[in-house]
Amino acid sequence: MIKISIYQDEGGRIDGFRCLGHAGYAESGHDIVCAAVSVLTMTAINSVETLTGDTFSYDEDEKKGMVDFRIVSPMSDQAALLMGSLLVGLRMVEEVYGRRFIRIDTKK
Repeated sequence: MIKISIYQDEGGRIDGFRCLGHAGYAESGHDIVCAAVSVLTMTAINSVETLTGDTFSYDEDEKKGMVDFRIVSPMSDQAALLMGSLLVGLRMVEEVYGRRFIRIDTKK
């Protein structure tokens, strides 16, 4: 199962996330849930880096299926929109494939 923690700033805006684990929906290389989460998270990270001036911290461990991303500068409106879009996509994956494969929780 992929566990996703959504980080929020004191104003309730999403300023990062942590993904951990593998979905287990199918064998490695054929797991569409893992692929969907990977595409959504990496697109969000690359978009923040490319389209905004925000700075962030980033860590990953491929074997554990871990990605930890957090905006560390004052967050721009563009980055806030990108993070909100990420959550919309992740919730859609959770809704379609179920909490057996992906779980999302929010942390302040």
